[in-house]
Amino acid sequence: MKARITRIREGIELPEYKTAEAAAFDIAVCEGGVVPPGGSLMLPTGLVIQAPEGHMLMIAPRSSTFKKMGLRIGNTIGIVDRDFCGPEDEILLFFWNPGTEPVTIEAGMRLAQGMFIPITRATWDEGEPAGPSRGGWGSTGGYKT
Repeated sequence: MKARITRIREGIELPEYKTAEAAAFDIAVCEGGVVPPGGSLMLPTGLVIQAPEGHMLMIAPRSSTFKKMGLRIGNTIGIVDRDFCGPEDEILLFFWNPGTEPVTIEAGMRLAQGMFIPITRATWDEGEPAGPSRGGWGSTGGYKT
């Protein structure tokens, strides 16, 4: 499977799958910055990525991003549509610092990972609910609202 990628800044390395069985490729930021306590920061990757036909790009944090740095991806995951691939559609990473100390990010740090996910589109079959109630949100785990 091939995906189109464009480096829109000088010196950007292409994302890599770091092991033979890796499900996702690492994505690095191309600029650094400081995420203040309780604050957020958006940093560029220098990349425009078009998912292969029939796929979307999902961006998630690397497990080490929170464990080692205390940072979270601001929207937990990112969904990048296949048609988000124009010259100004750079992949940006949005970080949130829930901690009490500032966190410094350096250019080149691999803080997110990307996966190409096959997509299917549904058509709607409107009607009455298809089955009996199961008890509402959280009912499977025994939690009542």
